[in-house]
Amino acid sequence: MSGNLSDPSSEENFLEGKMLIAMPSMDDERFERTLIYLCVHNGDGAMGIVVNKPAPNITMPELLDQLSIHLPSEEPTYSPQAIACPILVGGPVESARGFVLHSQDYYSEESTLPVDSDIGLTANVEILRAIANGRGPDRALLALGYAGWAPGQLEAEIQANGWLHCDPDPELLFGPNLDAKYHTALAKLGVRISELSMEAGHA
Repeated sequence: MSGNLSDPSSEENFLEGKMLIAMPSMDDERFERTLIYLCVHNGDGAMGIVVNKPAPNITMPELLDQLSIHLPSEEPTYSPQAIACPILVGGPVESARGFVLHSQDYYSEESTLPVDSDIGLTANVEILRAIANGRGPDRALLALGYAGWAPGQLEAEIQANGWLHCDPDPELLFGPNLDAKYHTALAKLGVRISELSMEAGHA
């Protein structure tokens, strides 16, 4: 496992913009086989979005209808962006609230948190209107809720062999095959589930 996180105060140990991969030994059912994109990780704690767990029984067009986000009269249907945009279970915190993880070709000065030069996080209804009308980001997913950690909590979980981490890529973040993402992330590290050691700090 790359990165020494024994000193939470060292900025070089923070994993903002990285992906967390739940170890097979993860004993929290909410995070079993999850892949999480870390949007925030600093001395105040961490916040991330699960990117491989679909929300049941809801599609983006259905959600837009529920939110009464209407199309201009000249547009007969929602945009291909909206139809293709997945809705995921982003984590157990604020599960009724929506967070859009997206490419940085969309940016709201008031509402977008730029995670890095490629990825942003926006949590307002305006981005949903933009997606509905085809003016939204090129790549996006809507997450219901997020995963959160108190100061030092994520570092402790990593030291206890709860998580691996890897660099993100567009397919891990936005690829349509949610079932494949977990194994694809492990493959980026050159490991298979069967090869993972349960000894802390080794893979």
